[in-house]
Amino acid sequence: MLNVIPTRRLGSVAVGDALPPLPIPLTRTLIVATAIASRDYQDVHHDPDLAKKRGSPDIFMNILTTNGFVGRYVTDWTGPDALIRKIDIRLGAPNYPGDTMTLEGSVTAKDETAGTVEISLRGHNRLGDHVTGKVVVTLPA
Repeated sequence: MLNVIPTRRLGSVAVGDALPPLPIPLTRTLIVATAIASRDYQDVHHDPDLAKKRGSPDIFMNILTTNGFVGRYVTDWTGPDALIRKIDIRLGAPNYPGDTMTLEGSVTAKDETAGTVEISLRGHNRLGDHVTGKVVVTLPA
């Protein structure tokens, strides 16, 4: 049976609420498969030899995959009836195979009139912050 969490309501969320950390093991298969699934055929995302020739120690995750994990992280916390309004992220340290990216975040703003909350987040690995940014979601009243 599928375990579906109920959608958070605007009234139950407060500025300062922390989202639980989400560690994501970064396997070579995950990095290659998600690049292909997002139709990003750049060699740095699937060919270690060509990635090295371009100056990288190995293949690395693409931004579309990072964006997808950010969306998943937020909607896993908000529940299925929340609506993502805006994702604003910046990339930093690459995600390489063998790393773990841990996403962490908290509610940093709430607009009762618009029915939205802003979640600031970061995803970090052994090299530092891979992604930082903010996500705005609409929650039901």
